[in-house]
Amino acid sequence: MPSLLSVARALPLAVALLVTGAAVATPGYADESGAWSVAPSAGGGTRPAKDGRPYFYVEGTPGSVLEDTVTVTNPGSKPRTIELTGADADNTRGGAFSLDRGKPTDTGSWITFARRKVKVPPRTRAEVPFSVSVPEGAIPGDHPGAIVARGGGRDAGVRVHLRVSGPTLSALTVEKVKAEGSRITYDIVNRGNTVLTPKLAIRAEGLFGTLLDRPARPLPIELLPGRRVTLTEPWKDAPSLDSAEVTLTVTAASDARDEASASVRFVPWGWVAGAALLGAAGAAFWFVRRRREATDEPPPHELEQGIRERELTAAGTGRDERL
Repeated sequence: MPSLLSVARALPLAVALLVTGAAVATPGYADESGAWSVAPSAGGGTRPAKDGRPYFYVEGTPGSVLEDTVTVTNPGSKPRTIELTGADADNTRGGAFSLDRGKPTDTGSWITFARRKVKVPPRTRAEVPFSVSVPEGAIPGDHPGAIVARGGGRDAGVRVHLRVSGPTLSALTVEKVKAEGSRITYDIVNRGNTVLTPKLAIRAEGLFGTLLDRPARPLPIELLPGRRVTLTEPWKDAPSLDSAEVTLTVTAASDARDEASASVRFVPWGWVAGAALLGAAGAAFWFVRRRREATDEPPPHELEQGIRERELTAAGTGRDERL
């Protein structure tokens, strides 16, 4: 963790420009693509790494002022003007880490740079100090954000993992579980104050045994505190005809755990529709046949007259041919 250099004093506003051929690789051709880069200063903070830090990690109590340095490198043959701003973190709809493009109200608004615009000469790097001023009333826990650099028609950024000292709680819930067709949809909600990388296990029990049994596996998400994401799991071998109970179990660090179930019936609607169509065709055939038979029968008065004629004929011949 970067050191807490000052609690009350502000960061000195200074920008150091280091010009050295060894520090910045110079290609054998002029790089006009604007491929500048931004990264944490290699020697800054209390978690320095030999190969550089992938992000900033800062921690402090409410009311503290934390300091670090960001490096902007220009390997091209022309000077570059880079603008630095702070941004709040957010989740995409699928749970991936992203940046809130609106006006920052959390970590992004707490970041102050020595200079927001920096002109970096060719084949040079600029090291820009910045501070993170944690408000007195900041809620303990994780407050992820980022430093965004803009210049030359493109953006680049570095994550800022800020943790405000105090009680932390890792908690989550899984909600709105639904199985339909060949997929399972569900929501995961971060109910705590730490960033979570959940694991998911799925089990489905049908009328005649287990239909699905997937062990816990990490989900490709970084769920920020207070965020909700809707996810989908494929179920390609779902049964055609069955009734099942689908149970999702979600776990995360610090014993965070929740479970939710949903009932689902699998009905082969294609077969049902075909059977209904055959039934309707059979009923129509029966109806038409009955109508046709009814049409071929003589009217009642003709039938009665025929019976009388046959009785008279039988009486004349001495035979009883009554019906």
